[in-house]
Amino acid sequence: MRIHFLQLQTHGDDRGALIALEQGKNIPFDIKRVYYMFNTGHGVRRGFHAHKALKQVAIAVRGSCRFLLDDGQEKIDILLDNPSQGLLIESFVWREIYDFSEECVLMVLADKLYDESDYIRDYSEFKAQVS
Repeated sequence: MRIHFLQLQTHGDDRGALIALEQGKNIPFDIKRVYYMFNTGHGVRRGFHAHKALKQVAIAVRGSCRFLLDDGQEKIDILLDNPSQGLLIESFVWREIYDFSEECVLMVLADKLYDESDYIRDYSEFKAQVS
């Protein structure tokens, strides 16, 4: 499985830092939806699904969390802890998100609007579809 990290250019001076997210420039798709997670409790795991078509970029804008990515052949554990780095997650990749730091804010950009029919929420169904 190829893991794609997007390096996001940081602009800043003594006033602070800024990163601009622009579809077609540093985000490789049209952005249709943005959501973020925060105040995730200690020991909580999230995700537990894959998407049939959706592509996403995940950015830990504050703090850190871990992703377990699985394409049906290989599993890779990734630490996301840099607000100037995005993790591109393609379709048909199972994801589990865990080990959220207390101050973690995880932002996700998606190339489609929410569609429950795009989700694969059962791991055995996911394995059958990618085999």
